[in-house]
Amino acid sequence: MVLTERKLIAGIRSLAAKPANRAVVKGIGDDCAILRLSQGNELLVTTDLCIENVHFRREWHPADSVGHRCLTRGLSDIAAMGGEPLACFLSLGLPAGRSGKGLLEQSLLEKELPQKWADEFLLGLHRLARKFRVQLAGGDISSARDITADIIVTGQVPAGKALLRSGAQPGDRIYVTGELGYSAAILKQLYAGKKIRAEKSNRHFYPMPRVQAGNWLREHGFCTAMIDISDGLSVDLAHICEESGVSATIQASAIPIAAGADLNLALHGGDDYELLFTAKKRAEVPSRIAGVKITQIGVIESRVTSQPQIRIAEDGKASRILKPLGWQHFGEKG
Repeated sequence: MVLTERKLIAGIRSLAAKPANRAVVKGIGDDCAILRLSQGNELLVTTDLCIENVHFRREWHPADSVGHRCLTRGLSDIAAMGGEPLACFLSLGLPAGRSGKGLLEQSLLEKELPQKWADEFLLGLHRLARKFRVQLAGGDISSARDITADIIVTGQVPAGKALLRSGAQPGDRIYVTGELGYSAAILKQLYAGKKIRAEKSNRHFYPMPRVQAGNWLREHGFCTAMIDISDGLSVDLAHICEESGVSATIQASAIPIAAGADLNLALHGGDDYELLFTAKKRAEVPSRIAGVKITQIGVIESRVTSQPQIRIAEDGKASRILKPLGWQHFGEKG
């Protein structure tokens, strides 16, 4: 079975034919999509790359999991701004056939990349898109050496109400949703050679972006700053501190560590897609928001050095500086 460019585009268009919301006036079929924002709202736009052997491996991750994870990255960014997702755009690079010709000249051969893989990738992305009423409104396809997916997600937020990384102030409390380290723990097992079944309940293979929690936090005015935890708590808290010009202290014993993980994975593991946010000291932050557990893990401090610092306090030990050792492209760990 072969997969031609024309058939692939027709399949994508058919998959996205049913409107997910009224924001998309015109989707696939023209040179540009047309989006309609509700009055008084601002447009949110985010983009993320998903690259084979960097963000996933075919031998570990089923195709529908790759599609799901690809869209999760963008939806989680919208959630971190307190926004409502509207539409997504997918640019997809797929390996060409063995003849060396590109996708535009020849079909994808079954031996190189089965049509089933592309179909299931799109199905995984589409399932998650429908769950959050997001319309696949356009994109592009090309031949590529490795599978490469670039997802653009748009959303809206009431004008002037987007939750930024730059609003944290000394005295604010630091919170996280859910539990941390689970995805990194699964990845560690995969690297060790363990075979893990990709069940729908497994948050590494099918993470769920905290869109409802992000909306609730924005609507109720709790947050002073927010970011999603995609690169690891240590890295993403450092982003808030840098943008806000503050430092932070977190309590090791307070960090909600997922089953199968440890403190190191909870601090530095990525792909959890939980929300990390700050709130005023006297804010009455609930213990659960949109069904998700909320945990206070620390406090924002004044910056006393030229660079923001994060310190971690462990029981019976003096606090120490926490280096941002999570995922950083082109960076060194340790």
